[in-house]
Amino acid sequence: MKYLFALNHPAHYHLFKNSFNDLVSRGHSAVFAIRDKDILAELLIAEKKDFIRVAGKRNDGGTLSVLIGGAFNIISQGISLYKLVRKFRPDLMIGTDYSITHTGKILNIPSVVFNEDDYAVNRLFCNLAYPFAETIVSPDVCDAGRFEWKKTGYPGYQKLAYLHPEVFTPDPGVVKKYIPDAGKYFLLRLVNYTAGHDIEKRHGGITGDILRRLISVLSPEGKVLISSEAVPDDEFKPYILKADVRDIHHLVASSSLFIADSQSMIVEASMLGTPSIRFNSFVGTISVLEELEKKYRLTEGILNTDPELLLKTTAEMASDNRLPLEYSIRRDEMLKEKIKVSPFFTWFIENYPLSKQKLNSDPGFINQFR
Repeated sequence: MKYLFALNHPAHYHLFKNSFNDLVSRGHSAVFAIRDKDILAELLIAEKKDFIRVAGKRNDGGTLSVLIGGAFNIISQGISLYKLVRKFRPDLMIGTDYSITHTGKILNIPSVVFNEDDYAVNRLFCNLAYPFAETIVSPDVCDAGRFEWKKTGYPGYQKLAYLHPEVFTPDPGVVKKYIPDAGKYFLLRLVNYTAGHDIEKRHGGITGDILRRLISVLSPEGKVLISSEAVPDDEFKPYILKADVRDIHHLVASSSLFIADSQSMIVEASMLGTPSIRFNSFVGTISVLEELEKKYRLTEGILNTDPELLLKTTAEMASDNRLPLEYSIRRDEMLKEKIKVSPFFTWFIENYPLSKQKLNSDPGFINQFR
């Protein structure tokens, strides 16, 4: 069989890398098609993975610029992917990109979209992709809105595909490359809100002033490191973490506290059992994070309208040396209730569409992956 994996974010490479490798090792052909975003190409090069770029790139402008650029990207990316698909002729297209669903519909090739955003949170992507996708694969807790009938759910999270303890083991040696004394440290992650679900620029997170105050709270307790998509002000440059793109999960796993305005990396921290705080305006709206916060107590969410609560919570968590053990226990409880996601993905893709039919007729079969 021939598979095409379409990626548009670094986390999506991690999402599929184990299944990609498994399928290739079993004699199948597979290719990565990527849209350059953040460090995606850099990550694939570092991992020595071949890939093909398709047109389309991130837009960091204002609302009108994002809308116009987005429309242009839909067209240009669709044409670029169409040419690639006609040449490669995959039997199945898998990914997190809406273009595979459009191209698949035109060329009569099935497409399976993997997503863990709720429909209400990411309407733009869902309305572009879901009408044309043959199948949507999402965690049970996610809401696919009016496309729920297309969804195949599973008891797990996408990030478990690469951060489950059976596929990822934190390496203290990696941390020592960046922090030789291996003492207590805190990792802060800052992102830019330019994705399709934030074209109105309403979802800000950690500002320069808040960052300054966070550093003053954290510094007495340990070393402060900052990972940022944007170029920081000069005053913050001494804290910037310049790490190999392949090392970030080891650094998150060993940090005493992870603070971010990023959804994805907060979920990753939760998968690793790292105490974390999310500070943005999406708090209370995303099912995966609501479950991790309310049911498993693996993260804290604070609205970006309440910076004083952020600072208070940060001070309390940073000084509580019991948290790493407590969060490790909570993580174990979560893992008991979830499946091994990577083997499930591999089985689902390799046996599609029979795998979908099997789960529809026998939902309990998914317990084979526990």
